Amino acid sequence: MTLRHAAFASCALFFAACGGSYGGQPERGTGPATASGSDAVYYVYVGAESADLIHRIRFGPDGVTVDQTTPVGELAVETEGPHGLNVSPDGKYLYMSTAHGVPDGKLWKFAAGPDTLVAAPILLGNFPATLDLTPDGLYAFVVNFNLHGEHVPSTVSVVYTPDMVEVDQIATCTMPHGLRMAPDGLFVYSNCMMDDQLVEIDTRTFEVSRRFSVSKGHETALEGYEVGEILTGANGMSRPAEGMDMGMGMGMTQPATCSPTWAQPSPDGVSVYVACNKGDEILVVDRATWTLERKFPTGRAPYNLGLTADGRVLVASLKSVGQVQFFNAKTGEILATVPSSTTVTHGVAVTPDSRYAFVSNEGKGAEAGKVDVYDLRTFEMVGSAAVGQQAGGIIFWKMEAAR
Repeated sequence: MTLRHAAFASCALFFAACGGSYGGQPERGTGPATASGSDAVYYVYVGAESADLIHRIRFGPDGVTVDQTTPVGELAVETEGPHGLNVSPDGKYLYMSTAHGVPDGKLWKFAAGPDTLVAAPILLGNFPATLDLTPDGLYAFVVNFNLHGEHVPSTVSVVYTPDMVEVDQIATCTMPHGLRMAPDGLFVYSNCMMDDQLVEIDTRTFEVSRRFSVSKGHETALEGYEVGEILTGANGMSRPAEGMDMGMGMGMTQPATCSPTWAQPSPDGVSVYVACNKGDEILVVDRATWTLERKFPTGRAPYNLGLTADGRVLVASLKSVGQVQFFNAKTGEILATVPSSTTVTHGVAVTPDSRYAFVSNEGKGAEAGKVDVYDLRTFEMVGSAAVGQQAGGIIFWKMEAAR
């Protein structure tokens, strides 16, 4: 690294450590959007993957604004890609995975609010993505998506958060994605985009406890699978994920029929909702019997999911068509389909009072990303703020009374 590059890297680390708004970036989304009708103030964090920025978004009676922007990363010459975000149960810490790296991505820990770095980032696997925390906040589980690696089974990293030490990597499947914790904290769920599986991990033993096939027409529990066998389907041919290159020297392939991208346990812990990005449907798996409870059709390419705390409304981002879809979580009835403010919808964060959904939008090319806010009573967009390019991971932080 040259001295000039080292200086830029030091500057980036300085801003990440100090947590201030970065004067080198244009002011974005600071004006109110539409009248929100909210009698509370809500805060969420969103990562702009192609801009190496974390934005804190504020939504209240005066609309949606960018409350603070924090640059992240270590190398000024590389886009390190903030991807997965989550907040500790006590609201004190913000955790972020950077998807890229040399050679692997990392997990970062910030003090939420000042957004200052409180520990050195630690190496995980290749392309860390979605992450979630146990209810006591002691362990983080992070999928290593391995987007740019070989089409081989990847892992879920387990990190002891007080000391920021990776204690295990659990081999699961090819391209694990969309990880979320059950309410009791005893199990965590993720998907295999290339293997058409829902995977359950026991958080007490750090082992895969069950697998479920989400292939269309073959939704059933899987028995006797070994990790090395996960690459192949019924005919022994590898199955690529949605949008993956079919001609990568792998020979003949059998495409996945679901290509799951999100696993969302219900608030009561009874079910797991699975977004079939390729199958254009959502599956509901009963956790007790490990059987398909029901499935219902969606718009094109459901990607991320969010559930209201009261279990009433399921929210899905429809990534390839730039829309957001709202469902009756109990019946699967479509309540509304609403366009986003721009293209390529991504993440979903629902407020704990079940009133609003925040949805991140990546945009295309040099377009700014966006964060849209939807009223979960009317299903109308009530505000939007522009953020950095490729806004993706998004997580709720806190709410407080409006002044």
